[in-house]
Amino acid sequence: MEIHLNGFHDGNPEIYPPAGEDKLYSPEMPDELDVLIVGSGPAGLNLAAQLSQFPEIKTRIAERKDGPMLRGQADGVSCRSMEMFNAFGFVEKAAKEGHWVNETCFWQPDPENPENPEQIVRAGRVQDVEDDLSEMPHIILNQARVHDFYLEVMRNSPTRLDVDYQYQLQILEIDTGESAYPVTATFAHQGQTKTVRAKYVVGCDGARSAVRTAIGRELKGDYAYQSWGVMDILMTTDFPDIRHKNIIKSAAAGNILIIPREGGHLVRLYVELDKLSERGGSKGVSLEHIIDTASRIFSPYQIDVKEVAWWSVYEIGHSLTDKFDDVPATDINHRLPHVFIAGDACHTHSAKAGQGMNVSMGDSFNLGWKLISVLTGRCPPELLHSYSAERQAVAQDLIDFDHEWSRAMSKPPEDSDDTTPLIQKHFVAGGEFTAGLRVTYPPSSITSSSDWQHLATGQPVGNRFHSAPVIRLSDARPMQLGDTIKIDTRWHIYAFAGSGDPAATDSGIYKLCTFLANDKNSPVLKHTPEGADIDSVISVYGIFQQSHQALDFEAM
Repeated sequence: MEIHLNGFHDGNPEIYPPAGEDKLYSPEMPDELDVLIVGSGPAGLNLAAQLSQFPEIKTRIAERKDGPMLRGQADGVSCRSMEMFNAFGFVEKAAKEGHWVNETCFWQPDPENPENPEQIVRAGRVQDVEDDLSEMPHIILNQARVHDFYLEVMRNSPTRLDVDYQYQLQILEIDTGESAYPVTATFAHQGQTKTVRAKYVVGCDGARSAVRTAIGRELKGDYAYQSWGVMDILMTTDFPDIRHKNIIKSAAAGNILIIPREGGHLVRLYVELDKLSERGGSKGVSLEHIIDTASRIFSPYQIDVKEVAWWSVYEIGHSLTDKFDDVPATDINHRLPHVFIAGDACHTHSAKAGQGMNVSMGDSFNLGWKLISVLTGRCPPELLHSYSAERQAVAQDLIDFDHEWSRAMSKPPEDSDDTTPLIQKHFVAGGEFTAGLRVTYPPSSITSSSDWQHLATGQPVGNRFHSAPVIRLSDARPMQLGDTIKIDTRWHIYAFAGSGDPAATDSGIYKLCTFLANDKNSPVLKHTPEGADIDSVISVYGIFQQSHQALDFEAM
């Protein structure tokens, strides 16, 4: 039974039966925890939603604010994040609510009208996500709604996990000895002090992270002395591409990035402002100045701002920590990590590449399955070293890309005989990165070398699994192969059969299945606990070249 696997229960199948009383969330913060998450942003909630599915792991998420986010600043959801949402089971909700970014348009001064350089014209238009990059779209959706989806997963989970608000971290101490709960966190909560001991602590508490400070890490980076205004507005306009993503480069007034918001009414404008002479120089910028600058960049088109839902000014900077856990690089061989940082706690960058929320969720998605695997005894704790090694490199790539993209965005329009704008070329070249699909993990204890890459050229070693449309043999259901991946931390073997008869005893797929089912060296038999479902740890899938109607189900 696909929905009710171990016994039927009535009601919404997305609401799991509650675990035992001692495993359910309660208003009182426990004294001892397996995992303590500090911060309920996208990184923290992503991690909490994963852990909430495992009642045997005692988890809590502490937040210093009074309640959940109501209106978020981030809005871009990459294809890779949508693939993640699919594993959590809420991608359809996100896709339904979000604005789909299908095309991006590029505008610049009209080369046919040099006497009036302030007049802009459309110079290019490209597909936002190239074909076969992902089965998922790139969407725009308020960060607060993304939080809502994670909170719903948590509250519907067997543990009914929720966020503990008004918990301000004061002190974090680590015992490097043999303690069962080596990390002690002290919080201020409603005028009281609360002390919690934990096996693992994860700091998802933003750029001013108290957890990062406690483990002696610091953000280091540079500063661009460039400010941008950003506003979500309701306006009337005769600009023809207002419901597309746009990059506008004016001759002298600056540049604009247009992001249509979900719902079909609001639009977000990122407006380039003046160069700064010092850090913090944008504090006096007014909303009226941002609107006036935008109006000049839009010329000859008109904008009439009716209402401003939200606005802010930010200054571009890039920063990164050298490591994402508490173990010094020199101690890796004889000390295990117990404190981690994720998201803005370990990397900051500009907003225009749309990667902040996405990379932050990717951090904790990576860490989540590893913590679960260690705490449930499936993997040794040494696995946790791989989190910092993998995700710090990803963050460095993001910083490098964001440097390049920020420079390209701020450059004035170039004079060239080439009719394709330079910014359009940058956009196309970086399409795989902005989709979240250029992450490649190097060879390690869990990632193979490329020695056998020639056997599966369409699935690069170290990259995320590339989905494809398939027909399920049992019921002829069209689906994506990626739909088989859920947040249950199972490992997966995908066996792509040859063109011959798969039921023939000399076929490769027949021999493989015989080995997996019967041989003492089979990883499936070796790692599946006695009495457990055969696919509870490692799930095996066969992908056949023949039509489903040409295959004999009994033989399969």
